Amino acid sequence: MDAERVLENQTVMVRDGKITAIGNEGRVRYGNNALVIDARGKYLMPGWAEIHAHVPPIDDIEPMKDVLMLYLANGITTIRGMLGHPRHLELRSKINSGEILGPHFYSSGPSFSGQSVKTAEQGAEMVRRQKQAGYDFLKLHPGLTRETFPAIARTANEVGIPFAGHVSFNVGVWRAINAKYASIDHLDGFVEAITPGSDTLVEQETGLFGAWIGYRSDPAKIPALMKALHDKNIRVVPTQALAERWLSPQSADDFAKAPEMKYMKPEEVRNWVNAKNNYNNNPNFRKERAEKFLQIRRQLIKACQDNGVELLLGSDAPQVFNVPGFSIHHEMQYMVDAGLTPYQTLRTGTVNVARFFNKPDWGTVKTGNVSDLVLLSGNPLRDISQTRNIEGVMIGTNWLSKDFIQQQLKRLERQ
Repeated sequence: MDAERVLENQTVMVRDGKITAIGNEGRVRYGNNALVIDARGKYLMPGWAEIHAHVPPIDDIEPMKDVLMLYLANGITTIRGMLGHPRHLELRSKINSGEILGPHFYSSGPSFSGQSVKTAEQGAEMVRRQKQAGYDFLKLHPGLTRETFPAIARTANEVGIPFAGHVSFNVGVWRAINAKYASIDHLDGFVEAITPGSDTLVEQETGLFGAWIGYRSDPAKIPALMKALHDKNIRVVPTQALAERWLSPQSADDFAKAPEMKYMKPEEVRNWVNAKNNYNNNPNFRKERAEKFLQIRRQLIKACQDNGVELLLGSDAPQVFNVPGFSIHHEMQYMVDAGLTPYQTLRTGTVNVARFFNKPDWGTVKTGNVSDLVLLSGNPLRDISQTRNIEGVMIGTNWLSKDFIQQQLKRLERQ
């Protein structure tokens, strides 16, 4: 992943969670007790990240393990949990110690929203508590105001904890950029920023992520937005899979019948169907307007790539028709559909994430790097859908064979 290339006929040796040697076939020596994976005709690459993941925010850790397995089974070796809970700190610790098998886990605390933060003082105090508790970052949800948001951002910068997520409607993307979000997710606030007259509307009139007004957005306003994002080094997590599946003109049945829905509880899928039907049946919905809204989002994603605004791979799972793990493959396909090359798309979940977390030994396959790897049966540089054809996953010291992955998926399907 340091360049758009394939190194052929290589042996990769791993010990204690690190890549210790890479070389031409027959040149790398290993002991008789080594586990040898025959990868002839296959492709090895770094594992991916899901930067807008959700782990159940509940007291019981057991259901969390099942969600972690869905991520691992799909080649995801790092997740950023976007709706925190005190038990997530324990979960993170047990993953790090090897007691629980799961991807590297970055956890937010409970979210900052119009419901949880009523005053500036309350917001500042909540920041300090979450920093002291040991969360990795703060998750921002809608409903923050021009009084509460600056207090949260200022205190976060003072105590040294990043914040990420939604851009509240009354804050707007320009204030969000100036406040130095670590990442803005969902392209939240982007459509409003490039749509003339949006500042005269109330939130209900613009729709989720600007869905009701995106059809009349002005692409000529995109360069100024890109320059601001680039100059402030704001990362962007598009979660385009959420938009393409929930906010598209397609029917709920198109998604509800997908094979991966068998890993979700039936009532969850019914809730997703209801959410989708409510959107499609809204009086503001028009098929052609929905298509234009998705098209402007694709333009924004491509503009980020073209203007050096770093994209991070995230899909918002589990959320409407986004099953944990599986949805990241949809997200990669949607990025290619937006105009990124497969290589650029793969970087959003590997190299870019390593840079975001300041982990120089992540994101590429090279000697000295962590052994977070995925083995594929086909070349994803030629066809991004090959990311789905997983032959095995390496997470630290654990090799998860295709048989093991299939057994785990079968177990989760029965549950």
